[in-house]
Amino acid sequence: MAATTTTTSASFSRFSVISKPPSQPQFNLFNFPNRTESLNSRTGIDRFRCSAGDTGLFTKLGRLLKEKAKSDVEKVFSGFSKTRNNLSVIDELLLYWNLSDTDKVLDELEEALLVSDFGPKITIKIVENLREDILSGKLKSGSEIKEALKKNVLDLLSNRGSKTELKLGSRKPAVIMIIGVNGGGKTTSLGKLAYRLKNGGAKILLAAGDTFRAAASDQLEIWAERTGCEIVMAETEKAKASVVLSQAVKRGKQEGYDIVLCDTSGRLHTNYRLMEELIACKKAVAKVVAGAPNEILLVLDGTTGLNMLPQAREFNEVVGVTGLILTKLDGSARGGCVVSVVDELGIPVKFVGVGEGVEDLQPFDAEAFVNAIFT
Repeated sequence: MAATTTTTSASFSRFSVISKPPSQPQFNLFNFPNRTESLNSRTGIDRFRCSAGDTGLFTKLGRLLKEKAKSDVEKVFSGFSKTRNNLSVIDELLLYWNLSDTDKVLDELEEALLVSDFGPKITIKIVENLREDILSGKLKSGSEIKEALKKNVLDLLSNRGSKTELKLGSRKPAVIMIIGVNGGGKTTSLGKLAYRLKNGGAKILLAAGDTFRAAASDQLEIWAERTGCEIVMAETEKAKASVVLSQAVKRGKQEGYDIVLCDTSGRLHTNYRLMEELIACKKAVAKVVAGAPNEILLVLDGTTGLNMLPQAREFNEVVGVTGLILTKLDGSARGGCVVSVVDELGIPVKFVGVGEGVEDLQPFDAEAFVNAIFT
Protein backbone atom coordinates (compact mmCIF):
# COMPACT_ATOMS: atom_id res chain seq x y z
CA MET A 1 0.00 0.00 0.00
CA ALA A 2 1.42 3.36 -0.94
CA ALA A 3 2.24 5.84 1.76
CA THR A 4 0.42 9.14 2.01
CA THR A 5 2.32 12.40 2.10
CA THR A 6 1.41 15.47 4.06
CA THR A 7 3.18 18.72 4.73
CA THR A 8 3.61 19.88 8.30
CA SER A 9 3.02 23.36 9.69
CA ALA A 10 5.13 26.42 8.90
CA SER A 11 8.08 25.45 11.05
CA PHE A 12 8.44 22.24 9.03
CA SER A 13 7.42 23.66 5.65
CA ARG A 14 10.56 22.46 3.87
CA PHE A 15 10.08 18.91 5.03
CA SER A 16 7.61 16.17 4.33
CA VAL A 17 6.28 13.61 6.76
CA ILE A 18 5.44 10.18 5.43
CA SER A 19 2.81 8.39 7.47
CA LYS A 20 1.85 4.77 7.05
CA PRO A 21 -1.90 4.32 6.55
CA PRO A 22 -3.48 2.83 9.68
CA SER A 23 -4.78 -0.16 7.76
CA GLN A 24 -1.27 -1.55 7.17
CA PRO A 25 -0.76 -4.70 9.28
CA GLN A 26 1.26 -4.38 12.45
CA PHE A 27 3.72 -6.87 13.91
CA ASN A 28 4.65 -7.20 17.55
CA LEU A 29 7.52 -9.03 19.14
CA PHE A 30 6.02 -9.07 22.59
CA ASN A 31 3.25 -10.86 24.38
CA PHE A 32 0.84 -7.96 24.75
CA PRO A 33 -2.92 -8.71 24.89
CA ASN A 34 -4.64 -9.08 21.50
CA ARG A 35 -1.33 -9.26 19.66
CA THR A 36 -0.15 -12.08 17.43
CA GLU A 37 1.44 -15.05 19.18
CA SER A 38 3.05 -16.70 16.17
CA LEU A 39 5.76 -14.11 15.78
CA ASN A 40 6.39 -14.18 19.51
CA SER A 41 7.09 -17.88 19.32
CA ARG A 42 9.61 -17.46 16.54
CA THR A 43 11.38 -14.29 17.61
CA GLY A 44 13.35 -13.61 20.78
CA ILE A 45 15.17 -10.48 21.77
CA ASP A 46 16.32 -11.30 25.23
CA ARG A 47 19.80 -9.97 24.87
CA PHE A 48 18.70 -6.61 23.52
CA ARG A 49 18.65 -4.20 26.43
CA CYS A 50 17.97 -0.51 26.81
CA SER A 51 19.23 1.59 29.66
CA ALA A 52 17.34 4.70 30.67
CA GLY A 53 17.54 7.26 33.40
CA ASP A 54 13.80 7.18 34.12
CA THR A 55 11.32 4.45 34.97
CA GLY A 56 8.99 5.03 32.02
CA LEU A 57 8.76 3.63 28.53
CA PHE A 58 12.51 3.17 28.05
CA THR A 59 12.78 1.05 31.20
CA LYS A 60 9.74 -0.99 30.20
CA LEU A 61 11.12 -1.43 26.71
CA GLY A 62 14.44 -2.63 28.08
CA ARG A 63 12.71 -5.13 30.36
CA LEU A 64 10.53 -6.53 27.58
CA LEU A 65 13.44 -6.83 25.19
CA LYS A 66 15.52 -8.60 27.82
CA GLU A 67 12.90 -11.30 28.41
CA LYS A 68 13.32 -12.99 25.03
CA ALA A 69 16.34 -15.25 24.53
CA LYS A 70 16.23 -18.55 22.74
CA SER A 71 15.50 -17.50 19.18
CA ASP A 72 18.24 -14.87 19.21
CA VAL A 73 20.82 -17.42 20.27
CA GLU A 74 19.76 -19.70 17.43
CA LYS A 75 19.99 -16.88 14.90
CA VAL A 76 23.46 -15.87 16.07
CA PHE A 77 24.59 -19.50 15.99
CA SER A 78 23.31 -19.85 12.43
CA GLY A 79 24.69 -16.48 11.34
CA PHE A 80 28.26 -17.33 12.32
CA SER A 81 28.33 -20.72 10.60
CA LYS A 82 31.13 -19.78 8.16
CA THR A 83 33.41 -18.54 10.91
CA ARG A 84 32.57 -21.64 12.96
CA ASN A 85 33.48 -23.88 10.03
CA ASN A 86 36.78 -22.04 9.71
CA LEU A 87 37.57 -22.68 13.36
CA SER A 88 36.40 -26.31 13.41
CA VAL A 89 39.99 -27.38 12.72
CA ILE A 90 40.70 -26.51 16.36
CA ASP A 91 38.56 -29.44 17.51
CA GLU A 92 40.57 -31.77 15.30
CA LEU A 93 43.83 -30.37 16.65
CA LEU A 94 42.79 -30.84 20.26
CA LEU A 95 41.12 -34.22 19.88
CA TYR A 96 44.38 -36.19 20.18
CA TRP A 97 46.45 -33.51 21.86
CA ASN A 98 49.34 -34.48 24.11
CA LEU A 99 52.00 -32.40 25.82
CA SER A 100 54.74 -33.24 23.34
CA ASP A 101 52.66 -31.78 20.50
CA THR A 102 52.01 -28.48 22.25
CA ASP A 103 54.12 -26.24 20.00
CA LYS A 104 52.77 -27.76 16.79
CA VAL A 105 49.16 -27.61 17.97
CA LEU A 106 49.45 -24.00 19.14
CA ASP A 107 51.06 -22.97 15.84
CA GLU A 108 48.13 -24.42 13.91
CA LEU A 109 45.63 -22.92 16.35
CA GLU A 110 47.30 -19.55 15.80
CA GLU A 111 46.89 -19.94 12.05
CA ALA A 112 43.19 -20.79 12.41
CA LEU A 113 42.58 -17.66 14.50
CA LEU A 114 44.44 -15.45 12.03
CA VAL A 115 42.48 -16.83 9.08
CA SER A 116 39.27 -15.89 10.90
CA ASP A 117 40.57 -12.33 11.32
CA PHE A 118 41.23 -12.30 15.04
CA GLY A 119 44.25 -10.18 14.19
CA PRO A 120 47.94 -10.68 15.15
CA LYS A 121 47.76 -8.87 18.48
CA ILE A 122 44.75 -10.77 19.80
CA THR A 123 45.91 -14.09 18.39
CA ILE A 124 49.36 -13.88 20.01
CA LYS A 125 47.82 -12.86 23.33
CA ILE A 126 45.43 -15.83 23.30
CA VAL A 127 48.01 -18.39 22.19
CA GLU A 128 50.63 -17.28 24.71
CA ASN A 129 48.06 -17.40 27.53
CA LEU A 130 47.23 -20.97 26.53
CA ARG A 131 50.90 -21.92 26.24
CA GLU A 132 51.61 -20.61 29.73
CA ASP A 133 48.70 -22.52 31.26
CA ILE A 134 49.63 -25.73 29.44
CA LEU A 135 53.28 -25.64 30.51
CA SER A 136 52.34 -24.79 34.10
CA GLY A 137 50.08 -27.83 34.24
CA LYS A 138 46.80 -25.92 34.55
CA LEU A 139 45.50 -27.36 31.29
CA LYS A 140 45.89 -31.11 30.95
CA SER A 141 43.52 -32.13 28.14
CA GLY A 142 42.23 -30.97 24.77
CA SER A 143 38.81 -30.20 26.23
CA GLU A 144 40.37 -28.02 28.94
CA ILE A 145 42.36 -26.11 26.32
CA LYS A 146 39.18 -25.56 24.29
CA GLU A 147 37.35 -24.14 27.31
CA ALA A 148 40.32 -21.93 28.15
CA LEU A 149 40.36 -20.64 24.56
CA LYS A 150 36.67 -19.70 24.81
CA LYS A 151 37.22 -18.03 28.17
CA ASN A 152 40.13 -15.98 26.78
CA VAL A 153 37.96 -14.66 23.95
CA LEU A 154 35.03 -13.97 26.26
CA ASP A 155 37.26 -12.09 28.71
CA LEU A 156 38.62 -9.89 25.92
CA LEU A 157 35.10 -8.97 24.84
CA SER A 158 33.83 -8.45 28.37
CA ASN A 159 36.73 -6.33 29.56
CA ARG A 160 36.77 -3.91 26.63
CA GLY A 161 33.20 -3.85 25.34
CA SER A 162 30.82 -4.91 28.06
CA LYS A 163 28.29 -2.05 27.77
CA THR A 164 26.24 -3.49 24.92
CA GLU A 165 22.85 -2.09 25.99
CA LEU A 166 21.40 0.98 24.30
CA LYS A 167 21.74 4.15 26.36
CA LEU A 168 18.56 6.15 25.83
CA GLY A 169 18.86 8.67 28.64
CA SER A 170 15.94 10.16 30.54
CA ARG A 171 14.65 12.83 28.14
CA LYS A 172 12.29 12.23 25.24
CA PRO A 173 12.86 11.91 22.45
CA ALA A 174 15.99 9.82 22.66
CA VAL A 175 18.10 10.43 19.57
CA ILE A 176 20.13 7.74 17.82
CA MET A 177 22.43 8.67 14.92
CA ILE A 178 23.44 5.94 12.48
CA ILE A 179 26.72 6.60 10.65
CA GLY A 180 29.08 4.73 8.32
CA VAL A 181 30.44 4.36 4.81
CA ASN A 182 28.34 3.66 1.72
CA GLY A 183 27.50 0.03 1.13
CA GLY A 184 27.94 -1.12 4.72
CA GLY A 185 24.23 -1.58 5.38
CA LYS A 186 23.67 1.68 7.26
CA THR A 187 20.12 2.51 6.15
CA THR A 188 19.04 -1.13 6.27
CA SER A 189 20.36 -1.44 9.82
CA LEU A 190 18.44 1.68 10.81
CA GLY A 191 15.25 0.21 9.37
CA LYS A 192 15.70 -3.07 11.22
CA LEU A 193 16.42 -1.23 14.45
CA ALA A 194 13.26 0.82 13.96
CA TYR A 195 11.34 -2.44 13.53
CA ARG A 196 12.61 -3.79 16.84
CA LEU A 197 12.00 -0.60 18.80
CA LYS A 198 8.58 0.11 17.28
CA ASN A 199 7.35 -3.37 18.02
CA GLY A 200 8.62 -3.00 21.55
CA GLY A 201 6.09 -0.26 22.10
CA ALA A 202 8.13 2.85 21.31
CA LYS A 203 6.83 5.67 19.13
CA ILE A 204 9.51 6.07 16.47
CA LEU A 205 10.27 8.91 14.04
CA LEU A 206 12.75 8.38 11.21
CA ALA A 207 14.91 11.25 9.94
CA ALA A 208 16.25 11.04 6.38
CA GLY A 209 19.55 12.81 6.94
CA ASP A 210 21.30 11.20 3.98
CA THR A 211 20.88 14.17 1.66
CA PHE A 212 23.97 13.27 -0.36
CA ARG A 213 22.65 10.10 -2.04
CA ALA A 214 19.50 10.56 -4.12
CA ALA A 215 18.06 7.11 -3.48
CA ALA A 216 18.67 7.13 0.27
CA SER A 217 15.45 8.93 1.20
CA ASP A 218 13.44 6.58 -1.03
CA GLN A 219 15.06 3.59 0.68
CA LEU A 220 14.29 4.95 4.14
CA GLU A 221 10.72 5.77 3.06
CA ILE A 222 10.24 2.10 2.19
CA TRP A 223 11.45 1.18 5.67
CA ALA A 224 9.01 3.70 7.15
CA GLU A 225 6.17 1.86 5.41
CA ARG A 226 7.44 -1.57 6.44
CA THR A 227 7.81 -0.60 10.09
CA GLY A 228 4.79 1.66 10.43
CA CYS A 229 6.92 4.67 11.37
CA GLU A 230 6.70 8.27 10.21
CA ILE A 231 9.60 9.93 8.46
CA VAL A 232 10.85 13.48 8.10
CA MET A 233 12.71 14.12 4.86
CA ALA A 234 14.00 17.12 2.91
CA GLU A 235 11.95 18.31 -0.02
CA THR A 236 14.84 20.15 -1.71
CA GLU A 237 17.91 18.47 -3.12
CA LYS A 238 20.37 20.86 -1.50
CA ALA A 239 18.98 20.72 2.02
CA LYS A 240 21.61 20.38 4.72
CA ALA A 241 21.58 17.15 6.67
CA SER A 242 21.97 19.02 9.96
CA VAL A 243 18.79 21.03 9.23
CA VAL A 244 16.80 17.91 8.39
CA LEU A 245 17.87 16.19 11.61
CA SER A 246 17.24 19.30 13.69
CA GLN A 247 13.70 19.63 12.32
CA ALA A 248 13.04 15.93 12.88
CA VAL A 249 14.13 16.10 16.51
CA LYS A 250 12.02 19.25 17.01
CA ARG A 251 9.02 17.38 15.63
CA GLY A 252 9.81 14.42 17.83
CA LYS A 253 9.92 16.67 20.87
CA GLN A 254 6.72 18.54 20.03
CA GLU A 255 4.65 15.49 19.14
CA GLY A 256 5.73 13.14 21.89
CA TYR A 257 7.88 10.65 20.02
CA ASP A 258 9.98 8.32 22.15
CA ILE A 259 12.92 7.84 19.80
CA VAL A 260 14.19 9.63 16.69
CA LEU A 261 16.40 7.46 14.46
CA CYS A 262 18.64 9.62 12.28
CA ASP A 263 20.10 8.38 9.02
CA THR A 264 23.21 10.18 7.74
CA SER A 265 25.11 10.33 4.48
CA GLY A 266 27.45 7.43 3.85
CA ARG A 267 31.00 8.67 3.58
CA LEU A 268 34.55 7.48 3.33
CA HIS A 269 36.41 8.20 6.54
CA THR A 270 38.94 10.11 4.41
CA ASN A 271 36.35 12.61 3.10
CA TYR A 272 36.97 15.63 5.31
CA ARG A 273 33.96 17.66 4.13
CA LEU A 274 31.45 14.92 4.81
CA MET A 275 33.04 14.10 8.14
CA GLU A 276 32.64 17.74 9.10
CA GLU A 277 28.96 17.42 8.22
CA LEU A 278 28.64 14.74 10.89
CA ILE A 279 29.92 17.17 13.49
CA ALA A 280 27.30 19.70 12.36
CA CYS A 281 24.57 17.04 12.64
CA LYS A 282 25.65 16.14 16.15
CA LYS A 283 25.63 19.77 17.25
CA ALA A 284 22.26 20.45 15.60
CA VAL A 285 20.37 17.76 17.52
CA ALA A 286 22.08 18.71 20.77
CA LYS A 287 20.59 22.21 20.46
CA VAL A 288 17.09 20.73 20.42
CA VAL A 289 17.43 18.08 23.15
CA ALA A 290 20.09 18.41 25.83
CA GLY A 291 22.43 15.43 25.81
CA ALA A 292 21.47 14.30 22.31
CA PRO A 293 22.43 12.25 20.45
CA ASN A 294 22.13 9.52 23.06
CA GLU A 295 23.81 7.02 20.79
CA ILE A 296 26.06 7.32 17.74
CA LEU A 297 26.15 3.87 16.18
CA LEU A 298 28.77 3.14 13.53
CA VAL A 299 27.82 0.52 10.93
CA LEU A 300 30.75 -1.58 9.71
CA ASP A 301 30.76 -4.20 6.95
CA GLY A 302 31.85 -7.46 8.55
CA THR A 303 33.08 -8.88 5.23
CA THR A 304 35.95 -6.35 5.26
CA GLY A 305 37.39 -7.93 8.38
CA LEU A 306 40.26 -6.05 9.99
CA ASN A 307 40.11 -3.44 7.22
CA MET A 308 37.25 -1.87 9.18
CA LEU A 309 39.61 -0.70 11.91
CA PRO A 310 40.90 2.48 10.17
CA GLN A 311 37.31 3.51 9.43
CA ALA A 312 36.25 2.98 13.01
CA ARG A 313 39.20 4.91 14.41
CA GLU A 314 38.55 7.92 12.19
CA PHE A 315 34.82 8.07 12.85
CA ASN A 316 35.45 7.74 16.56
CA GLU A 317 37.93 10.58 16.58
CA VAL A 318 35.55 12.87 14.70
CA VAL A 319 32.22 12.30 16.46
CA GLY A 320 32.77 9.90 19.35
CA VAL A 321 31.22 6.54 18.46
CA THR A 322 29.23 4.97 21.29
CA GLY A 323 28.57 1.58 19.74
CA LEU A 324 29.10 -0.60 16.68
CA ILE A 325 26.76 -2.46 14.34
CA LEU A 326 28.63 -5.15 12.42
CA THR A 327 26.74 -6.27 9.32
CA LYS A 328 26.92 -9.11 6.79
CA LEU A 329 28.68 -11.47 9.21
CA ASP A 330 26.52 -14.34 7.96
CA GLY A 331 28.28 -14.11 4.60
CA SER A 332 31.78 -13.97 6.05
CA ALA A 333 34.23 -16.37 7.67
CA ARG A 334 35.96 -13.41 9.32
CA GLY A 335 33.94 -13.23 12.51
CA GLY A 336 37.10 -12.88 14.59
CA CYS A 337 37.13 -9.21 13.58
CA VAL A 338 34.44 -8.70 16.25
CA VAL A 339 37.02 -9.44 18.94
CA SER A 340 39.71 -7.33 17.29
CA VAL A 341 37.58 -4.22 16.86
CA VAL A 342 36.40 -4.32 20.47
CA ASP A 343 39.90 -4.87 21.84
CA GLU A 344 41.53 -2.26 19.61
CA LEU A 345 38.99 0.52 20.11
CA GLY A 346 37.23 -0.27 23.38
CA ILE A 347 33.89 0.46 21.68
CA PRO A 348 31.17 -2.11 22.38
CA VAL A 349 29.44 -4.02 19.60
CA LYS A 350 25.71 -3.46 20.14
CA PHE A 351 24.23 -5.31 17.17
CA VAL A 352 25.35 -7.84 14.56
CA GLY A 353 23.76 -8.48 11.19
CA VAL A 354 23.42 -12.21 10.63
CA GLY A 355 20.98 -12.36 7.70
CA GLU A 356 18.82 -10.40 5.30
CA GLY A 357 15.53 -10.73 7.19
CA VAL A 358 13.96 -7.86 9.10
CA GLU A 359 14.59 -9.73 12.36
CA ASP A 360 18.23 -10.55 11.58
CA LEU A 361 19.79 -7.50 13.21
CA GLN A 362 20.67 -9.25 16.45
CA PRO A 363 21.61 -7.71 19.79
CA PHE A 364 25.21 -8.62 20.50
CA ASP A 365 25.89 -10.90 23.42
CA ALA A 366 29.50 -11.89 24.03
CA GLU A 367 28.74 -15.32 25.48
CA ALA A 368 26.35 -16.22 22.66
CA PHE A 369 28.96 -15.09 20.13
CA VAL A 370 31.72 -17.22 21.65
CA ASN A 371 29.46 -20.26 21.74
CA ALA A 372 28.48 -19.64 18.13
CA ILE A 373 32.02 -19.58 16.72
CA PHE A 374 33.46 -22.35 18.92
CA THR A 375 31.17 -25.38 19.00
